[in-house]
Amino acid sequence: MSELILHHYPTSPFAEKARLLLGFKGLSWRSVKISPVMPKPDLTALTGGYRKTPVLQIGADIYCDTSLIARRLEQEKALPAFFPEGQEMITASFASWADSVVFQHAVSLVFQPESMAVRFGNLSPEAIKAFIADRAGLFSGGSATRLSAEQARHQWPTIMSRLEQQLQREEGDYLFGEPSIADFALAHSLWFLKATPVTSALVDNYPAVAAWHARVLGFGHGASNEMTAEEALQVARASTPAALPDEQFDEPNGFKAGQPVVIAATDYGVDPVAGELLFAGREELILRREDERGGLVHVHFPRFGFRIEAA
Repeated sequence: MSELILHHYPTSPFAEKARLLLGFKGLSWRSVKISPVMPKPDLTALTGGYRKTPVLQIGADIYCDTSLIARRLEQEKALPAFFPEGQEMITASFASWADSVVFQHAVSLVFQPESMAVRFGNLSPEAIKAFIADRAGLFSGGSATRLSAEQARHQWPTIMSRLEQQLQREEGDYLFGEPSIADFALAHSLWFLKATPVTSALVDNYPAVAAWHARVLGFGHGASNEMTAEEALQVARASTPAALPDEQFDEPNGFKAGQPVVIAATDYGVDPVAGELLFAGREELILRREDERGGLVHVHFPRFGFRIEAA
């Protein structure tokens, strides 16, 4: 069985979500540290240009977006489940809302000048400038719009008060009783806010939320060992992609298996990845692509939140 290899960097909120997913499942994994900003040539050799963080590699199969990473980890180890039986729709839908709406608020609150001064206090002016320029590119061209800090501050008490009430009245210790993908999709945005004292009160002022958040973080990150980017590329080159899912190819817009296409996120980080469309299922899209450094790989994307276009 191929090792789980996570390409990530420590301060990425969605990477923290992935690390918690691995911890909840009690999985061992290899850790490849990547740059927070483009270019990322070693990772691009595997993904074809997908720029969001994190990315999960299993042999020559590359999984983009934490929503799909969660589903792949569910295949790796069924229990404990991210999508409890009978709650699949509600937990996945809440997770989508948290990953978009709550995260959008957290980004605006974190990137206020007072918070930025603390968060980037040890960085050089050149590094700060490069980071800001990269994030401008990340949020350019997609459907996601930057929420103003004023509007984020205005709406934040409503979000948190609703969560506080839910957790106070919930019979279990988690959002829908037992832990699920909903908890991890919400926790990483609050972890982002708690990184500095400027924004940590936005979480800590809500006792039930703060206690729940500590429980979720308590699952930890599993057992990880460092791996270099070149070692990860060697794994990809030496591996054969896994067999395609045993599921009917379903592409309602007429794209065919074997067709050259590009796939890209629709919200932000919309850099397209070109390849041969191998599979389109209920949840997943798979591209075949080759790279002289990464070899033959299958790059996996969620269907939801991504688009296909003819190459």
